[in-house]
Amino acid sequence: MQKDIRELLKDYKEKEINLSANHANTFEDLLKKELHPSPKRKNYKRLAFAASIAILIVTGIQFSTTESTSGTIPNKQSPAKELSLGKISPEFNAIEKYYTNAINLEISELDLNDENKDLINGYLLKIARLTKDYKKLTQELNTNGVNEATIDALISNLQLRLQLFKRLKKQLKQFNNLKEQNNESQII
Repeated sequence: MQKDIRELLKDYKEKEINLSANHANTFEDLLKKELHPSPKRKNYKRLAFAASIAILIVTGIQFSTTESTSGTIPNKQSPAKELSLGKISPEFNAIEKYYTNAINLEISELDLNDENKDLINGYLLKIARLTKDYKKLTQELNTNGVNEATIDALISNLQLRLQLFKRLKKQLKQFNNLKEQNNESQII
């Protein structure tokens, strides 16, 4: 049984819908918000903090290497000829870049404030010691030549530094969660 759609719609009347007086303005505002979202404000405090931590670590490394080499006779080799993990082979260069980039990323994501400053400083001291050890291992690589033990120690050092940063990040998250729970319990 076929029915003609014209017969079905013959008695159909559209419902009358009354729109508010400012409906067009409201709709236009919603379209503008959807199509042209306002730019989000960037949190420059975090970026500034990450940059300051990176600067502190680099200056700490500079001072530690300056102090350790100031009493010795300067090496006749130019710095360009010195060996490092990245200069041994392309594979080791990729490994070194991976870990240093990951470490720098972890540094940039740290959120320093007065409440967690002591925790972060404790970790940074450990990492500064590991960085100093890394420099010593690189010097050992230059004096003793390339050997598996030194290369393994260099890679392990990089891995340990990255693990420390990840552990610090995890503890900061736990610290913030605990702080939020305490704040919620005080409000209740």
